[in-house]
Amino acid sequence: MIYRFRVILDNDTEDDVFRDLEIRESDSLEDLHNIITQSFGFDGTEMASFYISDDQWNQGEEISIFDLSDDGSARLMNETKLNDVVHEAQPKLIYIYDFLSMWTFYVELAEIVEEAESTDYPNLMYVHGQIPDTAPERSFEAEGDDDVFNEFEDDLDVNDYDNLDFDENWN
Repeated sequence: MIYRFRVILDNDTEDDVFRDLEIRESDSLEDLHNIITQSFGFDGTEMASFYISDDQWNQGEEISIFDLSDDGSARLMNETKLNDVVHEAQPKLIYIYDFLSMWTFYVELAEIVEEAESTDYPNLMYVHGQIPDTAPERSFEAEGDDDVFNEFEDDLDVNDYDNLDFDENWN
């Protein structure tokens, strides 16, 4: 069977940038990595990882191009088949290319079709939009209300030196 994916650049502009790709379900995530980098014009030499995702695009388990773990236990792209991590019930992955620039893509399984005899796979089906010269800026913010907990809130006035009882508040 053939998996058809839509790979969308996560950016904050009005211009959508995506590629529609076809790849065999038995191919590896490394094969998907290669066609993504080629279709977006990257040279493919930077570190990259896929992350299994849920319906809300929450980042789950990492599947990396190289094993950088201390104990050699990382899940690797070349050892992971597409149909082991992507299927109709779990159609979404997050792909990050170049951890310094943080190019981030949403990879979604659009459909599963029969293999066409005259088509070479993987196959770039459709290109929409031009990738920007630099990766979109990432803002990393914690979720939740910042006023709920402040570990430094202890009702002490640090500017009132005369009333600070160091014996009582010493660690």
